[in-house]
Amino acid sequence: MMWLSYPHMPTGAQATEETFKSLIAFAKRHHILLVNDNPYSFVLNKNPLSILSVEGAKDVCLELNSLSKTFNMAGWRVGMVLGKSTFLEAILKVKSNMDYGMFYGIQKGAIAALNCSNFWFASLNSVYEQRRSLVWELATRLNCTYDRDTVGLFVWAKLPPSIKSEAFIDKLLKENHIFITPGTVFGSQGEGYVRFSLCATNEVIEEAISRV
Repeated sequence: MMWLSYPHMPTGAQATEETFKSLIAFAKRHHILLVNDNPYSFVLNKNPLSILSVEGAKDVCLELNSLSKTFNMAGWRVGMVLGKSTFLEAILKVKSNMDYGMFYGIQKGAIAALNCSNFWFASLNSVYEQRRSLVWELATRLNCTYDRDTVGLFVWAKLPPSIKSEAFIDKLLKENHIFITPGTVFGSQGEGYVRFSLCATNEVIEEAISRV
């Protein structure tokens, strides 16, 4: 089994159709199952892409998605898994012995969310665009660099050369009373990076900017 996360968290990188084609071919050669976690597909993303839209994917792929990010329903624990019936039957065999269906009231809320018009996505992304612009300003003031072509709820930023992630956030917390996530939380390759969240309000991000 191979786990993917596109759009990627924490970096916000997007996969192209060619990337998915290459991964699907790899999975077929090595007889493995690809599972793509895709909860950020509609967040600041003008071209959402499912791995299952690529030819041949259904033979070797599953895809996960969630209402937590797209519909602000974090904590409701409503999500989905998509793929061919033989894979889903194996999942259901385990799931049916582990837990019950979600509370009906929450299911009704999820149905209402899924019936939202495109205006919902436009208004939500307008809020995130404002926050992202402010986070870019904050990152710039902290001498960090970042890619403006990423998507999702976070901004992944590179620290100046030779500065360690945890030392940087400790200094920022002590001197400016601001906490951001060190890249090392996501593994050793995150050294030298930090992750900003777009879940904070404009007012909070503006306050952080004023402190630096």
